[in-house]
Amino acid sequence: MRVLFVEDNPLNRRVVKHMLDTAGVEMAEAEEAETGLAMIDAEVFDVVLMDLRMPGMDGLTAIRHIRARSDAKASLPVVVVTADNAHDIRERAKAAGADDLLLKPVEMRSLFDAIGRVVTRGGQKEALLA
Repeated sequence: MRVLFVEDNPLNRRVVKHMLDTAGVEMAEAEEAETGLAMIDAEVFDVVLMDLRMPGMDGLTAIRHIRARSDAKASLPVVVVTADNAHDIRERAKAAGADDLLLKPVEMRSLFDAIGRVVTRGGQKEALLA
């Protein structure tokens, strides 16, 4: 399995990479949304983990770009990873096209649960964010 983590904070990337490494999951990293979108164009990923607050393009805008694609990558599972616990964050993430949401600090069990949910949903567009 290949995961792309789009996150501007190097410590957050390092922590999640360590968690994924323990399960043998390969993780690619992008420090900004634009770079992440270019990596999605060029490579194959099973899941994208997307921070919301980054310099330049924010994560919700990046998710909208993914969902607007005209190829199969438009349905790439996206899990928002954010410290933003605003009352409407789940609704905004869902409206942008996110499949699930994790609040920081990320716990290993929550990370693997979220990845499992979005990968095993079998291509169904059921709402995981409710």
